[in-house]
Amino acid sequence: MTSAQNPIKKWQRHEIEALFALPLFALLHQAHSTHRKHFDPTQVQVSTLLSIKTGACPEDCKYCPQSARYDTGLEKEALVEIEQVLSAAQQAKETGATRFCMGAAWRNPKARDMPKLNAMIQGVRALGMETCMTLGMLSSEQAAELAAAGLDYYNHNLDTSAEFYGDIITTRTYQDRLDTLQNVRSAGMKVCSGGIVGMGEEQSDRIGLLQQLANLPIPPESVPINHLVKVNGTPLAELDDLDPFEFVRCIAVARILMPTSYVRLSAGRETMNDELQALCFYAGANSIFYGEKLLTTGNPEANHDLALFSRLGLRPEAAKPLYYDATAKESRATVADANAHV
Repeated sequence: MTSAQNPIKKWQRHEIEALFALPLFALLHQAHSTHRKHFDPTQVQVSTLLSIKTGACPEDCKYCPQSARYDTGLEKEALVEIEQVLSAAQQAKETGATRFCMGAAWRNPKARDMPKLNAMIQGVRALGMETCMTLGMLSSEQAAELAAAGLDYYNHNLDTSAEFYGDIITTRTYQDRLDTLQNVRSAGMKVCSGGIVGMGEEQSDRIGLLQQLANLPIPPESVPINHLVKVNGTPLAELDDLDPFEFVRCIAVARILMPTSYVRLSAGRETMNDELQALCFYAGANSIFYGEKLLTTGNPEANHDLALFSRLGLRPEAAKPLYYDATAKESRATVADANAHV
């Protein structure tokens, strides 16, 4: 039920500020109406995320327990074996996931890692699942290699606004992140990019983040909205909680700004009650991760998610059809309408 954004609207800051200023119920009505125009409101896309290389990341992202700069008690692990990845992917498929995401705590992948990563992509796709990876920054050559292996999505979050970014991360620039997104897009992969709210930012920063995402040359096909998971040992562990209704506003505004993108209710769901999640689904969230963990932090168990779906009259979205692109050496995933922007 998706349709292409053509032409893609360029959002002005005052327009987004006006959305955030709406009474909550008026904003929810507009977001839900927008959602119904482009998606089946009873379906939620389900993904599973596996950490394929944990800990010892050299970056200083203040929210991240995987940074080598913070003592969070996390044990570092080497890149996992392909068989372990495929076993986890098969299990995820059996519990209803249609997309399998693989994350590595790197600044960027090394040349020696690429053959193993390519094999993981090909193995997961052979199970009939969409593939996604998040591996840090990518060069144009690395992006092209992953695309040739069949990678469908690449996740690289902007995290926050350009103005607040330096308060959270100093080891890579905002432009570094934008460059990686451009390399991914140029290689022909779909983009998964969103941010984290509740890091001590102002509403103006949430506005800036969503404006940046929506005004990319092509908005991300998948937009994860993460609620900060406060981990002991990280610099953000003692922050006050974000008002839950402000989180719902972020979901709703993301849906209005990027009407044909999947908006993913991502990290932080473990601390959300069912009522808050229901509001988020009504506001336009139509994708989740499920499973016991998101990389290294907790996540509601799949059985609880399915029970919540049942209570709300929701159901997991069916797997998208796969096809073989004769112009490439490896099969690639796409929706049946290759021009659809989802």
